[in-house]
Amino acid sequence: MKKFFRFIQMYYRGIFRGLYFVMAIAIIMVFLPREGKFKYEFQKGKPWMHQDLSAPFDFPIYKTEAELFEEKNAILRNFNPFFKLDTTSLYPALVQFRADFKSEWTAFQPKLRAIQSQYRRDGLGTVDLRKRYLAYAESLISFVYEKGIYDPADYNPVAGAANQEISILVENLKYDTEIGEVFSQRKALEYVLERLNKKAVSDAPEMMAFWQMFDFQKYIQPNLLYDERTTERIKSDLVSNISLTKGMVQAGDRIISNYEVVNSESFRILESLRKEYESKLGATDTQLVFWGQALLVGILFLVLYLFLLNFRPEVIFDDRKTLFILLLITFMVVVSSLVLKNNLISIYVIPFAIIPIFVRAFYDSRLALFILLVTTFLVGFFVPNSFEFVFLNFIAGIVAIISLTNLYRRGKLFLSVSLVLLSYWVVYIGIVTIQEGTPLALNWLTLVWFVGNALLLLASYQLVFVFEKLFGFLSDATLMELSDTNQDLLRKLAEVAPGTFQHSLQVANLAEAAVYKIGGNPLLVRAGALYHDIGKMTNPFYFIENQSPDFNPHQNLDFEESASIIIKHVTEGVQMARKYRLPQQLIDFIRTHHGTTKVKYFYRLYKEKFPELTIDAEKFTYPGPRPFSRETAVLMMADSVEAASRSLKRITYQNIDDLVEGIINHQQIEEQFNDANITFKDITTIKTVFKKKLLNIYHARIEYPEEKK
Repeated sequence: MKKFFRFIQMYYRGIFRGLYFVMAIAIIMVFLPREGKFKYEFQKGKPWMHQDLSAPFDFPIYKTEAELFEEKNAILRNFNPFFKLDTTSLYPALVQFRADFKSEWTAFQPKLRAIQSQYRRDGLGTVDLRKRYLAYAESLISFVYEKGIYDPADYNPVAGAANQEISILVENLKYDTEIGEVFSQRKALEYVLERLNKKAVSDAPEMMAFWQMFDFQKYIQPNLLYDERTTERIKSDLVSNISLTKGMVQAGDRIISNYEVVNSESFRILESLRKEYESKLGATDTQLVFWGQALLVGILFLVLYLFLLNFRPEVIFDDRKTLFILLLITFMVVVSSLVLKNNLISIYVIPFAIIPIFVRAFYDSRLALFILLVTTFLVGFFVPNSFEFVFLNFIAGIVAIISLTNLYRRGKLFLSVSLVLLSYWVVYIGIVTIQEGTPLALNWLTLVWFVGNALLLLASYQLVFVFEKLFGFLSDATLMELSDTNQDLLRKLAEVAPGTFQHSLQVANLAEAAVYKIGGNPLLVRAGALYHDIGKMTNPFYFIENQSPDFNPHQNLDFEESASIIIKHVTEGVQMARKYRLPQQLIDFIRTHHGTTKVKYFYRLYKEKFPELTIDAEKFTYPGPRPFSRETAVLMMADSVEAASRSLKRITYQNIDDLVEGIINHQQIEEQFNDANITFKDITTIKTVFKKKLLNIYHARIEYPEEKK
C-alpha cells in the first residue's frame, strides 16, 4: 500500500493528465452514433474501385432529399385547413338582436305612421312592419352563421385564393368547401347591411335610418373557428406517411461491377445499401460497434498524446495547455454529433477552421494542423461522405493557418475568413464537378451553409480573448498591445530610467531578430525584453546606464551591498510586474534573464581586494531560475551582449566577434541553457545574428569636416 501511495505521489501529474484523455474519450463515445460504418468508399462519377458488388440482403431504394422535399410540398399545397363550426352561437346572437330590435322599434314609432300610410296607398293594406323587418334581418343573420364566419386574425387565406378549399367539422361530420363560400367577419357585416339597406331603399327609405341605429358587429361574431391542432395533426400524419422508398433490390441482385462508373442510379442504390447496412449493424451489434468506435477513438488520442510527448513536450507537461486542446476537440465533436442527430442544419455550417485558428493563436502552425486532422478524423467516423468532409475542412484549415500569420493587423481576420469561404466554395465546386460531370449540379443551399460557416468563424474568433484570460494564454494581439511603448509601465520606465529603457529597446531588437531566425515567437521575446529590467526603476541610479559621468552611488557602498542592490532588480521587477498584472509568460523573462549567473563586476572586485578571505558566492549570485524556453534563453544572451557592447572603446568586427563569442560561450560553460529547448546550431545562428546587428548599430560614420570660416 505504501508503494502504491508513493507511486501516486510521484506520478500524480501524469495520472491526472491521463485522466484528461480518458474523460475526453468517454464524452466523445457518449455522443457518437451507435451505427456501423459502410466498408466501401465511393463517389458519384468515379469508377467503383472494389470487387463486383451484389445485394447481401433485400433492401429498399430510398428517395433523395429533393424528391422527398417535392412530395412534401405537393401535399402541403393541396392540403385543406380544418375549421370547427360552432352551431350554438346563432341562438344567443338572435336573442340579443330581438331584444335590441324591440327597444329601437319603440323609439322609431313616430316615423312608422308615415310608412304605414304609404303601404295603404300602395294597396298593401295593414302590414305588420315590425314582424316583416325583424324576420328579414334574422334570416340574413342566420344565413351568414349557417355559411360560417371566420376571424382573419386566426386564419388568413392566401390573397386571391377564393377557390382554396377548407374542411369544416360539424359535430362528427366533415364537408369541404371553398374559402370564398364562407364569410370573414367583415364580409359578413357587409353582406347583412348591404341587403338591409337595399330592401329599405325599395320599400321604405326611412328604414335606412332605423338600421343605422344598430351595431350589427354585436350579433355577427366568428363561429367558424380555425382548428390548428387538428390541422397540424392531419398535416403531420400526411407528411409522415410519405414513403421514403421507391422500389426494392432483391438479395443477390448485381448492384455494380468493378471499375464501373458510379452514375446517379447506382449512386442512389449504393447510398440506400449503405444506410440500410449501417442501421442494421447498429441495431444488431451495438456493443461490438461501441467497442470498435472506442478502439479507433482511443488510437487517435494515443497518437495525439505521442505527438505532443515527442514534438511538443512543453504542451503535454502543462495541464492548462493539454486541457484546452482536449476541450476544443471534444466540443467540436459533440457539436457535430448533435447537429447530425437533429438534422436541422448542415454539418458544413460548423466552422472547423476555428480549430487551427485557436491553436495557432496560442501555439504554432504544426500543432494547429495536427489538432485539425485529429478532430476531422473523429467527426469523419459518423458524417456522410466522410472523405468529402475531411478534404473540405483540411483545405479550409490550411488556408486559415497560412492567412492568419499576423492577426494583430487590422483587416487580416476579414481577409482570412474570405479566403476560407472561397476555398470552401472552390473545393466544393470541384467535388461536384467530379461527381456529377458539371459544376451546375451543385446544391446552392450548401454554398449558403458555407457563408454561415464564415460568419460563425468571424464571430467565434472573439473567443480567443476569452480563452486567453481563462487559461492564461497570450495571443499575438495581446503581445502587440503589451509591446506598445505607450503602455503605462513602459512610459514610467522611460521617464524614471531612460538609460534602461533604451537598453531594453536594443535588447528587444536583438532578441527578436535572433528568435525569428531560429524559430520561435518573436512577439513574445520582444515583449519580454521590453519588460525584463523594470525592476531597475526602484533604484535607477545604481545602474550604469542611468548614471551621470560624475556620480556613482556604489562608491559609498561595499561590494556585497552593491551586488545585493543589483540582484534585487530581478525580484523587485517580478513584484512590479505582478502589481501591474503582467502575464506570467512575461514575468518568466524577468525571473530568468540573469539565470543563476553572478554579478561579475563586484564579484571580481571583492576577490581582488580580499584575496585572503573566503568569498560567499551566494551573495553575488542571481536567484534564478535558469532560462527554460527558447525565447528566455535568447533574451539572456541578448541582454548580456548588448550591455557588454556599450563598454567597447573601439568598434571592429573582431572586437564584436570576440565579445559575442566570449559572453555566450561562458554562459554555456555555466550551463545556463541546459533547461531550454535550444540546440548548438541555434546558438551558432544567434551569435551570427547578434554580430551582424551590433555592427549595424555601431557602424563607423563619416567624420564631417569643420566648416572654414
